[in-house]
Amino acid sequence: NLNCWPFQFGLFLSISDSRLHTPMYFFLSNLSFVDICFVSTTVPKTLVNIQAQSKDISYIGCLTQVYFFVVFVGMDDFLLTVMLTFCVGTEIPHFFCELDQILKVACSDTFINEVCMYVATALLCMLPLTGILFSYSQIVSTLMKMVSTEGKYKAFSTCGSHLSVVTLFYGTSLGVYFTSAVTHSPHRISIASVMYTVVSPMLNPFIYSLRNKDVKRALGRLLS
Repeated sequence: NLNCWPFQFGLFLSISDSRLHTPMYFFLSNLSFVDICFVSTTVPKTLVNIQAQSKDISYIGCLTQVYFFVVFVGMDDFLLTVMLTFCVGTEIPHFFCELDQILKVACSDTFINEVCMYVATALLCMLPLTGILFSYSQIVSTLMKMVSTEGKYKAFSTCGSHLSVVTLFYGTSLGVYFTSAVTHSPHRISIASVMYTVVSPMLNPFIYSLRNKDVKRALGRLLS
């Protein structure tokens, strides 16, 4: 694709020249790669349509194009957000490169980046959490109308375990990002990060799969 050659050239330079192996150029090379993918989701099909004098696209092709378009646009936005200037020999007091910790050690002004981070956190966490809590309020309302005590107990037990994992994940992740500006304890932030990056994903299979009767039967058939 001729439209991608500037991105390919920039990616090649960033990889081949050791003097460009710095955080800024690491992000630039990733940005070039994402831009190649981004352009490739729309331009090839457009060129085919022009050559074939046809504007048709299949249903699956349309959904696939929308999916990858949204994915690469999002990646583009996040990469542009985190491209900061860093000092040489920067040390991050964390067990992985979490965005709020990266912003804390940046040498340049990060006000715009922090605003973007808070807005993204609100959109990606608060909106889904609101939807989840609304769904569970509807479920609880329905359960309260059930006559069977045993049925109520089973349903509440299942919902309770689900809500505990949801609370653990969203509570700790929102806590990390919304309190990062006022919390100066790397140890506490690391513990909270472990909760939503390690503990919560480990609990999900047990809560959502291994307690499910269909999954248990499938596992039994597989083992036998």
